[in-house]
Parts: sequence; structure tokens; C-alpha cells
Amino acid sequence: MLPALCQGCQSLFLERSRRCPFGGGLLSIVVALRNNHILDFEKPIAELEARIGQLSQATSAGDLETLARLRSDLDVLKREIFSKLTPWEKVQVARHPERPQSTDFIRHMVEDFVELHGDRTFSDDRAVLTGLGRIDGRRVLILGHRKGKTTRERLTCYFGCAHPEGYRKALAKMRLAEKFNLPIVSLIDTSGAYAGIGAEERGQAQAIATNLFEMSHLRVPVYCAVIGEGGSGGALGIGLGDHLAMLEHSYYSVIPPEGCSAILWRDSEHAAEAAEALRITPEDLSALGIVDEIVPEPPGGAHRDPRGAAELLKQSISRTLDELERRSSEELLERRYEKHRRIGCIIEGGGDSAD
Repeated sequence: MLPALCQGCQSLFLERSRRCPFGGGLLSIVVALRNNHILDFEKPIAELEARIGQLSQATSAGDLETLARLRSDLDVLKREIFSKLTPWEKVQVARHPERPQSTDFIRHMVEDFVELHGDRTFSDDRAVLTGLGRIDGRRVLILGHRKGKTTRERLTCYFGCAHPEGYRKALAKMRLAEKFNLPIVSLIDTSGAYAGIGAEERGQAQAIATNLFEMSHLRVPVYCAVIGEGGSGGALGIGLGDHLAMLEHSYYSVIPPEGCSAILWRDSEHAAEAAEALRITPEDLSALGIVDEIVPEPPGGAHRDPRGAAELLKQSISRTLDELERRSSEELLERRYEKHRRIGCIIEGGGDSAD
């Protein structure tokens, strides 16, 4: 059985399994394939993984001892590098081609998942995924952005950029969850809403605005998590709830750093500076009171251990829903209103607050 690789890598897997430069071990092959997506700051990690791959078939006592030491060094190196990422580097991790998507999280942490389709008005937007399932035995409605894995899927899903019918589909399913008193889990991962003529003609802005209004009035718990990219109104359209979490190496922004750079500097070469100025990391947004929780990722990022990342997110979801379900509907609505009224209220130097 092939490891969890994108479709473009599976043919490479078969080829390199015959002439792997690291000796033909399975770990070595996966490492070799993963090098196609290595970020600059990950190169020391990749080099150490390659050395471990060379020794993965070792049998002598000396090699086994060296292998154990290298694996320990690798864990330390991952933690050290990923604890010091700049905002721009976090953006790169959030966009990593192998980063787990909503479909991966659903596969790893949701039981008995049944997808629900269509907005009953225009079409079934593949960029938004909705369905019913169980998380730790609790029945929930799950919705999220779907980017797609293969080139064909990505084109079909518009790379996770939803049309108005996607937001209307999400809203219709959220109303269904409210009817049956089911908590809602929203997985956010999009660079933004689809910016095409057809989407604008069918009321893109109105669809997002309607979702914001309706989600603020839902009488069931709503848990939202940014699992990768949290882009502008595209993220907000399914992102208003009682609890907002962000994975450790995700970002949430009103505009992508490249877009901000293009506006301020007339080109995209200053994306790193823009990312720093925008304050888009989980740590920045937590300090501003926008994010309620930062969910840790496995050492080296979620793309190195999707199953581990899903387990950490599942623990956060279960813990939070346990707390939210103890509150009455009236208390949920009141706290949700106050939570979002506080966003954007800043006090500097002890002066008056301003919205």
C-alpha cells in the first residue's frame, strides 16, 4: 500500500522504489518524495531525515544506536526550527502542498460521516464541504473549505475559493443542525471567496453577509477552526461562532501578504514585510483577543503528521463542545454577541476605547 502522497507523487514513488538513492527503504522513499516540497527553512530537517532513511534498514548494534540518536536529534531540530518561524514562514507552512485539508481531518477524526450536497437554489459548490458525523461519539454537523488534492480536484473545487452557492449550502445545513439541536464544527482553509464575474452576479457579498448575520443567531454551539489559510471574507463566511481556534502554523488575514505588498509597494516582493505588519499569526491574533485558542501541531508541522494533528484538533473540539453544551441557548447568543462586539475595540495609553 502506498503512503499518503499526492497523486502526482505516487508515480514517482513507484519509480524511486526501484532505484532509491537511500537504499530502497520505505522511509527513504517517502523522504525522497517529500524533498519535492521542502521549504527553505526545512532543509536541515530534510537532510537529517535523509540520513535516518539511509540507516532505516540497519541491523548492526552501532547503526541502531546511531539511528536512535539521530531520531532524537530530529525531534529536537523540528521543535527548535518551528518554534521560531517568522509570519511569512508560517504562511508558507499553512500553504504547504502536503498540509492536511478538511477532508483529511474528517477522515481521521469523524466517524460515520455522511456528506450533504447542494444549496437548493443553483448548484453544489465543491469548494464547501458539509455533512453529518460523530466526533468522540457526539453527533455534529461539519462544514469546511475543500481545496482538492489532485489537479483535477483543485480545479473542480476552485482551490477552496467558494461561490455564493457554497455559502448558501453551508447556511442551509447549519439551519438543519439548529433544527435538530446539533453542534456545528467549521474547518476554515481558503485564500478567499471566489472573485469571478459569475460569483459577483449571483451575490457573493450578500451571501457572506447573510451567513454572518444568521450564524450570529444560531441557537446551537458553533466551533470554528482555521486549519490552514484564513483568507478574508471567504473565511468569515463560515467562521462566526462561539469559539475560534487556530492551528499553530495557520494564518488569518483580511488580505494575503502578496496582495498587501502589491497595494503598498506596487509588487509582491515585500510579502514577508507585509506578513509581519498584518499580524496574521495565531500568536498575534490571540494577543489581540480575536482567537480563543491556539491548537498545537505535531513537531515539524501538521504536514508531517496529519493523523497526530487531527487528534490534537479533535481533543480541542470535544473539550470546547463539552463546555459550550452546558450553556443555554440564550447564554450562547449573548456571549457570542459580546465576543464579536469586542473585536476591533482598542485602548492605547489608557485612553478611550474606539471601534
